[in-house]
Amino acid sequence: MARFVRWTALTAAAALLATGCSGGSSDGADAEGETSGTGSSASSAGSTSTLPSSLTSQKLDWGRCEATDDSPAPGDEWQCATLKSPLDWAEPEGRTIDLALIRAKATGDDRIGSLLFNFGGPGSPGTSVLPWYVNSGSELGKRYDLVSWDPRGVGASDGVRCRDDKEMQASESVDITPDTPAEETAYFRDAAAFGKGCQKSEGALMAHVSTTDTARDMNLMRQVLGDDKLHYFGISYGTELGGVYAHLFPKDVERMILDAVADPSADSAGHAENQARGFQRALNNYLRSTGQDAEQGTKKIVNLLKRIDASPLPTSSERKLTETLALTALIQPLYSESRWPTLTSALEAAEQGDGSELLALADDYNERDASGRYGTGYHSQRVISCLDDKQRPTAEETRKLLPRFEKVSPVFGPMLGWDVGGWCHDWPVAGQYDTPEVSAPGAPPILLVGTTGDPATPYEGTRRMADELGKGVGVVLTWKGEGHGAYGKGSDCVDSAVNAYLLEGNVPEDGKVCS
Repeated sequence: MARFVRWTALTAAAALLATGCSGGSSDGADAEGETSGTGSSASSAGSTSTLPSSLTSQKLDWGRCEATDDSPAPGDEWQCATLKSPLDWAEPEGRTIDLALIRAKATGDDRIGSLLFNFGGPGSPGTSVLPWYVNSGSELGKRYDLVSWDPRGVGASDGVRCRDDKEMQASESVDITPDTPAEETAYFRDAAAFGKGCQKSEGALMAHVSTTDTARDMNLMRQVLGDDKLHYFGISYGTELGGVYAHLFPKDVERMILDAVADPSADSAGHAENQARGFQRALNNYLRSTGQDAEQGTKKIVNLLKRIDASPLPTSSERKLTETLALTALIQPLYSESRWPTLTSALEAAEQGDGSELLALADDYNERDASGRYGTGYHSQRVISCLDDKQRPTAEETRKLLPRFEKVSPVFGPMLGWDVGGWCHDWPVAGQYDTPEVSAPGAPPILLVGTTGDPATPYEGTRRMADELGKGVGVVLTWKGEGHGAYGKGSDCVDSAVNAYLLEGNVPEDGKVCS
């Protein structure tokens, strides 16, 4: 069982970011490339300035980045280090955990400071994504130390794994849109088993991987990197993380970009319904681009899914394409308009009885390689989001959601409706909130970039984030485009507005539209 709709930039076809960013202090870099904490000048409540100096003054031993099982070593311009952070922020002098960091030092003379990136998920490993996402020789890299990290519970930072590869593949046979009492029982049994596997594997860490925990890690990171103020680029779920940081530390924010903005006013059911609407909207746009009527094209896909549910399709491997895998495959290419032709080819093949191309799309989304190994992004996403989310709908409450969800999206609604109840079913750790607190009075203007055709974080959430941040804080920039995220996707209007904000501090007019 899986939450297939991630708030992440990973599955989008990201272009290299070509230009640069914004301000801060350059005092933290020494001649050997190490940085040491300078302490925080912020007075906001909960600032890490009250932490023991063993944390705030730690020196990062930057060295060569090594290859991992999941990614090759980046180029020589990239350096890696480990930051120590409290396991439990209520006990800052207690046990610590290691957070894996990566950076490329600013190459120009006019250095601004550090720019932290979070790529969403939750669960995207910044140490492997950053070198792929941004060119260290760009204007960004000339004026900024480009920095990212694997958040707690992710990748090299004590990344969680709740099932082995055989168990992950076996779970793909569970019907995520159960049609019978037996399938429903299997669905919820599998959900509970996943949580128990996490608890057995991860123990105490499960209670300390929340978005709030990670926001506090960011503020410690800011100090250790030697920056008086935070400069941050958050994408997808990274926008929620940025909003939580701004709430906790409004006076520690300098410039913050939130691209592909998550709706902070939505609870778990609200997010799922938003995403059902967003992916159906993207599917409609895709169908129209191929000359089809959106309603008729949707019905055709629904009928295909019904046939696959009744009789899974053969593929070029020994595996069958189930309805669960087919739904996953449909989600994957809607993250980026550049993948739409791939979806066309895969649907045509499936109509002819061959599920191979859809299976390849599903495997790509599920981080499954040719040898049957699965990545851990899904595990991290689930552990983090279930610690954040306190809602635990019953099976009966979940069933009541289904008609509404199916009306919003005949294709994705049933999957996302069931997901509301199954995702954190019988979870061994209590959740923390219904919706995150992101109000940030006293923060400087934060630039929110929303894409009208964004499937995973639908456009409507952009204005809601602005409202929640507070008057004068959230500034909305709209791109009339397709896909998940706007910056670096080919709009000179978007890129120039973002760069002017980051490089010069020029805040665009609230409501500016790029087409």
